This record gives sequence, C-alpha cells and structure tokens, in this order.
Amino acid sequence: QVQLVESGGGEVQPGGSLRLSCATSGINFSLYSMGWYRQAPGKQRELVAHITTRSSTNYADSVKGRFTIARDNTKNMVYLQMNGLKPEDTAVYYCQANYLSAYWGQGTQVTVSS
Repeated sequence: QVQLVESGGGEVQPGGSLRLSCATSGINFSLYSMGWYRQAPGKQRELVAHITTRSSTNYADSVKGRFTIARDNTKNMVYLQMNGLKPEDTAVYYCQANYLSAYWGQGTQVTVSS
C-alpha cells in the first residue's frame, strides 16, 4: 500500500519559515521523482517545486529563491523548506510521487497571516 504523509504545515507570519516533510512508504522511493504542489481556495493546484531521481530541481517562478526542495533516499522522504513566506503562499500543500504512476498525499495546510 502506497502512502505519502505530509507534515509541518501551520500558521506563520509573513516573512516566517516552515519546513514541510513528506514521508513515503510502499514505493521504491529512489525511482520516483517528487514534487510539492499547492492549492489555494478557488484556484487550481499548481506545481511549487520538483526534484528528480538525480536531485535536479526546478521551482515555480513565484517561489524561486525562497523555497528549497530536497530528498533523502535513505529515509524515503522529501522536504520543502519555505523561507520568506508571503500571504499568497497560503494553500494546502501536497506531496506527489511520480514514476509509472502518480501518488498523492492528503495535504497539509499552510497559512501565512499577520
């Protein structure tokens, strides 16, 4: 059974930081590219950051220079370090694993508000 479980969300003031984690099980993690997506109320889900099996990364323009994605193949985990958070970063953040199939986590809420 494949499971992706996100954690680390919460409420933070503008300019603050959060680190999201995604724990995976049931997949051969090293074969999967991993992504973080987010969905704000009334908006479509969008890609935030992506990391390949070789740890090449790419980011949405809106988060470049502020967010960092990383993976740990020994722990089957992927992380999203978010710095300089803005109110427009408020969304539910989802972890995705993609190889022959795509799997999603249940999401974790991030709220940036003063």
